[in-house]
Amino acid sequence: MSDQRPPGTFKVGTVAGSDVLVSTSWFLVAALIAVIMAPLVEQVQPGLGALKYLAGLAFAVLLYGSVLLHEASHAVMAKRLGYPVTSITLHFLGGMTSIEGEAKRPREEFLIAVVGPLTSILVGVVALLLLPVTPDGLTRLAMEGLAGANLLVGVLNLVPGLPLDGGRLLKAGVWGATGSIVRGTVVAGWGGRVAAVAALAWPLLQESVLGVPPDVVDFVLALVIAAFLWSGATASMSAARLRSRLPHLVARDLARRTLAVPADLPLAEAVRRAQEARAGGILTTTTDGRATGLVSEAALLATPEDRRPWVPTSSVARTLEEGLRLPVGLRGEELVRALTRTPAAEYLLVEEDGSVYGVLSTADVDRAFRETAG
Repeated sequence: MSDQRPPGTFKVGTVAGSDVLVSTSWFLVAALIAVIMAPLVEQVQPGLGALKYLAGLAFAVLLYGSVLLHEASHAVMAKRLGYPVTSITLHFLGGMTSIEGEAKRPREEFLIAVVGPLTSILVGVVALLLLPVTPDGLTRLAMEGLAGANLLVGVLNLVPGLPLDGGRLLKAGVWGATGSIVRGTVVAGWGGRVAAVAALAWPLLQESVLGVPPDVVDFVLALVIAAFLWSGATASMSAARLRSRLPHLVARDLARRTLAVPADLPLAEAVRRAQEARAGGILTTTTDGRATGLVSEAALLATPEDRRPWVPTSSVARTLEEGLRLPVGLRGEELVRALTRTPAAEYLLVEEDGSVYGVLSTADVDRAFRETAG
């Protein structure tokens, strides 16, 4: 697993084999929870003084521990289904599990999504059942908060709109019914946008529903949640539309004819032969014909023409390391993932028997992708 972490986060441990990261924004929310909880702490345990804020902070840690359980359930299920999980991040609005790759089947999407809310609801129910035997004071206050917060998180996460878990359940349902993951994502994305508008309108309805007039904090919180939902839903819809173009990317169709030349052949002669053969790529080989490198188009163009007769072709070639040889049958998401794993300007495409088919240029892939958007 990579040691690289998103900026503004730090590692606090490992759960289910995945790094647990905490965003610096979490401390702001932890402090806010401590301030909100302090008066309640004072009511059940008078005389604590400044320690009431420490008790409030402890409740914030307990609450986010249950958020961690929610996210860990996503991670465990994803790993059981064969999807690598890079990290679990706790941030000011809850948590996020970074799973590599999209689910391949609606059932897998459903299972990965549903375990989160079910875990939160289970924790809430257990805390609720323990209330009758929980002693009064801070312990009971913490148990009541744990029960209420987890039940609320579990139920709200079932709202059918991305980026919530309920949105992923809706996406899985539409995907299963129509056979289109793109359609499922777009429908669930619109669900997320509707949820964002509802969150924004909630303070206006709060008094008539709960009998409690909204204050500034309610409006600010509604705005933050609505922005989170709207941006997450929009990003998911955009990614789905991009995904719909990926099937048009076929390595075989984008391959350039390649010319194999000895690695020590003067560059000028290699270019002359390539032009004569109308080849778009040059492959360097050993004396026994084994492929060793791919000529970098950028390095070639950067070499002055008056120097080309005096330098070997290998001087502008990149060694064929692991990841630069790709099956010519790659297409769509598999092709994009292969290019992402080993970033390069050129790749060697080979047939199943190992024979060279041609050269794939990243520039050609980018161009083809842009053309599908037109």
